[in-house]
Amino acid sequence: MKRADDFQERRKHLADLSEDQLEERFWQLAEKLVDPIVELGQKNTSPSIERSVLLRMGFSSVEAKSIVDNAIDRGLIGKGAGHIVYKLADKKGISIREAGLLLVEGNAWEEVKPLFEGGAK
Repeated sequence: MKRADDFQERRKHLADLSEDQLEERFWQLAEKLVDPIVELGQKNTSPSIERSVLLRMGFSSVEAKSIVDNAIDRGLIGKGAGHIVYKLADKKGISIREAGLLLVEGNAWEEVKPLFEGGAK
């Protein structure tokens, strides 16, 4: 089976564009392709992503799992586990490590939920 050569027909709408215009068009189309993926990343998370964030914040895998599991149990996982730790540390005026360890020990969770009420992000 031979494919019909219709390249010249398909490129007519691009034929009059300069190199700079073609490059601009390329990046517009590339953004259009990536936008839904970026949106998914901004609006969705998973326990493994949240554990990964906490690992990069310096917590051990056991500590990260504990924080994420507690966030899930309290319906807060959508706020982001790292964000939870950060906001608690900020509120209490302590280090991120100290805040995370409080949460690992099961303490301070009652202080976390109000930090995210009233539309706070």
